[in-house]
Amino acid sequence: MKYLLLTLSLCGIISGAFAQNGYTIKGKITDTAGTHQMLNTTIALLNEKDSTLVGHTRADAESNFSITKLRAGKFILLVTYPGYADYAENFELDSLHPAKDFGNINLFLKAALLNDVIIKGKAVAIRIKGDTTEYNAGSYDIRPNDKVEDLLKQLPGIQVDKNGKITAQGQTINKVLVDGEEFFGDDPTLVTRNLRSDMIDKVQLYDKKSDQATFTGIDDGQKEKTINLKLKEDKKQGYFGTLAAGAGTDKFYEARATANIFKNKQKMAFVGGSGNTGQSGFGSGQRIQIGGDDMASGEGLENFNGGYNGRGIPSSHTGGFHFEDAWNANKRAINTNLKLGSSGVKGNNNTLSRNTLPTGVINSESDEDFDNIMLQKNVDARYKHEFDSTSTITLTVSGGLANSKTRSDFKSTNTRGDNSLMNTGIRNINNEGDEKTLNASAFWAKKLKKKGRTISINVRQSLGDSRSDGYLYALNEFYDVSSQKENQDLVDQYKVNSTIRNSFSSNATYTEPLSKTLALTANYGLNLNNSNSNRRSFNQSPTGKYDDLDENFSNHFKLDEISNQAGASINFNKGKTGLTAGTQIQAVRFNQVDVNANKSYRRNFINWFPQANYRLKISQQQGLSLGYNGSTSQPSLEQIQPIRENTDPLNVILGNPDLRPSFSNNLNLSYSSFKMLSEQYFYVQASYNNTFNQITNNTVTDPTTGKSSNQAVNISNKNPDGLTVQAMLSRKIKSLDAHGGIEFTFMSSNSYGMINNTLNESKFLDIYGNLSLAKYKSGAYSFRFGAGPACTVLSNSLQGTRSQNWGVDASGNFSVNLPGKIEIGSDAVYAYKTKTEAFDRNLNRFNWNASISKKFLKAENLRLSLRGNDLLNQNKGFNQSINGNMIVQNRFSNINRYFLGSIIWDFNKMGAATKTQ
Repeated sequence: MKYLLLTLSLCGIISGAFAQNGYTIKGKITDTAGTHQMLNTTIALLNEKDSTLVGHTRADAESNFSITKLRAGKFILLVTYPGYADYAENFELDSLHPAKDFGNINLFLKAALLNDVIIKGKAVAIRIKGDTTEYNAGSYDIRPNDKVEDLLKQLPGIQVDKNGKITAQGQTINKVLVDGEEFFGDDPTLVTRNLRSDMIDKVQLYDKKSDQATFTGIDDGQKEKTINLKLKEDKKQGYFGTLAAGAGTDKFYEARATANIFKNKQKMAFVGGSGNTGQSGFGSGQRIQIGGDDMASGEGLENFNGGYNGRGIPSSHTGGFHFEDAWNANKRAINTNLKLGSSGVKGNNNTLSRNTLPTGVINSESDEDFDNIMLQKNVDARYKHEFDSTSTITLTVSGGLANSKTRSDFKSTNTRGDNSLMNTGIRNINNEGDEKTLNASAFWAKKLKKKGRTISINVRQSLGDSRSDGYLYALNEFYDVSSQKENQDLVDQYKVNSTIRNSFSSNATYTEPLSKTLALTANYGLNLNNSNSNRRSFNQSPTGKYDDLDENFSNHFKLDEISNQAGASINFNKGKTGLTAGTQIQAVRFNQVDVNANKSYRRNFINWFPQANYRLKISQQQGLSLGYNGSTSQPSLEQIQPIRENTDPLNVILGNPDLRPSFSNNLNLSYSSFKMLSEQYFYVQASYNNTFNQITNNTVTDPTTGKSSNQAVNISNKNPDGLTVQAMLSRKIKSLDAHGGIEFTFMSSNSYGMINNTLNESKFLDIYGNLSLAKYKSGAYSFRFGAGPACTVLSNSLQGTRSQNWGVDASGNFSVNLPGKIEIGSDAVYAYKTKTEAFDRNLNRFNWNASISKKFLKAENLRLSLRGNDLLNQNKGFNQSINGNMIVQNRFSNINRYFLGSIIWDFNKMGAATKTQ
């Protein structure tokens, strides 16, 4: 039988003493829908300060309840039940009011709210449930036809940028689930820009654990910050979608179509899009990756991965299909996705840099024109089969095909500190690549007879085949101190690369309960990796054909790697406290064979991964966690034995077979709390890391020619470290009927590198603050504004320089509903930074967008809109950075001002009693 949870939270300072017999409350729970009997309702009295249990009872057969012998004080009565609207009421017990009779407490189905039922009560905006922060979607402003992205922008602690990238509690969200299941795989934008806000009941933010950790209940250290969208019960039946098309100035356009059909557990979705505004497509566009070492082979002429980072003008044409279903009492379930598309980007890039060496200064300028395109097909499927209540197997398969074309043309000029010409260069790269990937995995989990005793096995097989061919033309001319040409280097080659990878990984985990509070977990894994990389470079022969093999820049390597990993940990859970501590040890043995030279290189090493995690549930609305992770990092094969590469003749990589492994420590602390009365949410996270025996680069630049060699080296007497603190406070401002927020970020780091065999220490400090105010009135307007100062300090020991600048970042948006179903909206971002010793001018940028739309039809689901992007035309591609001894200024083409007219139709028929919105 389902139980109703009645939570009473004590507010304020408890005053007075017990009456002779104490104070009393009583009442009766009534289900107005008549669908549930409120028998055995659980009733609890909690202290609001720490949410400790003060008293409890259960309703009788008539659903009556009473709690006696209470202290005097101010209370809140909160009634919650799955599928029902929350009920809240303030009350006080004192000598004048020794008893409180609530009478009949009527509960209403949430679905009834759509029929204009007015209830007495208040939804709780945020709940802290262990490591999960849960937002009640009904507590925020949801307008007709809003998407999930519009809802997320209102939630404290969550930020969404203009490209749809989600950041929560300082971490990027790469996975958005729907009712705990993947929806279109790992692309959050296909969820947040497809699903409607009015379908969402709860938004849950948490660290998603691995399948094995979720099954065993024992943390294995594998976590990924995740958002889960819980749908309303009446929104799991029906269909909805969007059709939109727009055209604008400067040949900008957008078109998209989505259609979704939900039948309880069965969900089908179709998406399609085309455009060049950067707002359509499948997010990052990254290729499916497989495990295994890259054998230091490098790609030489790199393939385009289909992603867009804001540089250049993009184009995208995409389509996808999603299907999921569960049957046989949810013991069988399938989830599958298909994605097809092409994405491209073209533009230009100008870079100015200043390289300060112990012996002088080198100034560089380079220009790049690029035109890249990729065609991609991806499919994945996940099947879950529950044999019985103790045994489950999950099978996953994914694969992809990709074809890319890349063209890059470079021109560069390097000068000495006295402005004398050092070298000039022309470099042209044309490349076409194909990639095939296939991944398959199986996870089997079994609960044994003894409670808490489990065994689980996870195996994964990955295959990859990538091939590319293209042309490299590079001409570099060198000049003496009087700017007279001395010599030149010419590379004119045809390159063919082929890499085949095959990797297998496995892990078996066993858990054994030692007592009611202690459990032991042990695991073992075997990993195999086989790779074959064949790279050939051909010079042009007298016949004009590229058939003259260049053995210096051709190679053929094979790699066989085997590793055994074992670990154990202890898990302690008692009351509000949880502690996990353990370690993993990995023994790795690999053999790399240089086929052309008939040589082999063998290496054996041990990796160590200690970890510990402490969790404290202070109350139902407060949580604290402290975690530690240590890891050994071995030098890569490319650092030890690099393959000769002439793609960039001015930069050469040298090997260092004497490299030793490094070891890193990372400590994390997080705390979160929510106070219902003031709707105050507070979150803070701090992390500290350091590295022993750091592996870094020693860059040696010839001050006469400008040529550089890069070699990985260990720095044993200096340990780089870093500290990051992020905090956020949000609460209701009753006098304004608005929400205010404060955010603070502190970042500090020390890093080390070698410049021409001389140690360089770089120190970085970044402090950022933000004050925000947001107010929403459903059906009328929404408003949000935030601004704050920022300060950055950089210093380098090699040059004895110190650079400091401060600035202001601000952003805001609003929307207003006008008569005649007209809505206007605007958003803006402002950035200001003062000049420094490195950059001699202030940075001042204001990016302003605006829109106006007219709604039609009774449901207001047909819109005509006009959108203006970057109205002041200030969104110029510009970036400045300082890294070690390098000062870099970058200008690039990007999307500037345009106007776009669109027509959008949102259709929706969800639930039998739900009106189209």
